[in-house]
Amino acid sequence: MTRPDDRPQFLARDSYRLRRMMDAVRFLPVVGLVLLLLPLMREGAATDSPAIGREAVYLFLVWGGLALAALLLSLGLRRALDPPQEGRDPAAPDPED
Repeated sequence: MTRPDDRPQFLARDSYRLRRMMDAVRFLPVVGLVLLLLPLMREGAATDSPAIGREAVYLFLVWGGLALAALLLSLGLRRALDPPQEGRDPAAPDPED
C-alpha cells in the first residue's frame, strides 16, 4: 500500500496554484460586491438611520482591503506568469525600458 506522499499528484503544484490564484482574481469582484452591499442588507425597516461614520469607515476598509487583495494577487500572478530569464540578474533593470 502506498502512502499519500508517494502517490503522483494529479496536477503539477505550480499549475494548480496558478489556477487557484486566477480563480481568486475572478471571484474578487463578487466578494467586493457582497461586502459593499452588506450594510444595505443588514439594516431592517424598523431601525433608525445607521451611523454614517461607521458606514463610511466600513466602506473605506472594504475598499482598501479589496485594493490590497488585488495588489497581492496581481504580484503573485506576475511572478508566476513571468518567470525570470536564465542568465540574467532579476534585480537588474530591463534594457528595453
